[in-house]
Amino acid sequence: MTDTSVLIARDLLKIKAVFFRPQEPFTLASGIKSPIYCDNRLTLTAPEVRTDVENGLAEMIRENYPDVEVLMGTSTAGIAHAAIVGHITGLPMGYVRGGSKDHGRKNQIEGRLEPGQKVVVVEDLISTGGSCIEVVNVLRDAGADVLGIASIFTYGMKKSIDRLAAAQVQNVSLTDFDVVARVAAEEEYIREEDVARLIKFRDDPDDESWIEG
Repeated sequence: MTDTSVLIARDLLKIKAVFFRPQEPFTLASGIKSPIYCDNRLTLTAPEVRTDVENGLAEMIRENYPDVEVLMGTSTAGIAHAAIVGHITGLPMGYVRGGSKDHGRKNQIEGRLEPGQKVVVVEDLISTGGSCIEVVNVLRDAGADVLGIASIFTYGMKKSIDRLAAAQVQNVSLTDFDVVARVAAEEEYIREEDVARLIKFRDDPDDESWIEG
């Protein structure tokens, strides 16, 4: 755990952006049942936490992708973060729609992007990795040199790690599932014995025996 990962974990827990519901699991967009749900949209309405998140993303991007020329947010959750970080870093930003518009210029990529430009994708959360890889592929098809992804939170599932590796995409996150679970136990949002249950889910989401405890 780094100082930043713990800070962001505490921030997310403080504003109740992390929900624990092992007895009544959430269903993620991928269809996976999860005992934890992280709603990073809530960071936008918490100015102090938002400042930590955006400054953290800016610093992380500078350190890991120093050659970046353009930030591209994922639609819709990554758009605001890409815009704020773009302001902090002085970088241009745009975003990638889930599909092309059916009117006007019929864009899927919004904002100016020149072939060959070095791009970092700004994402709020990574679970199985499928949606952010789709964004990367759209940008690559448009001629962008995608350096990687910068995200606020990752579940760290093996499926996402394997998918990102296969797509040759690097991701760096401000915090992750393990850190949030550990900080949540330390600060008594959950019981210490719940941590093993959460990690069991993270290790194999398809094995739903964690639901029984």
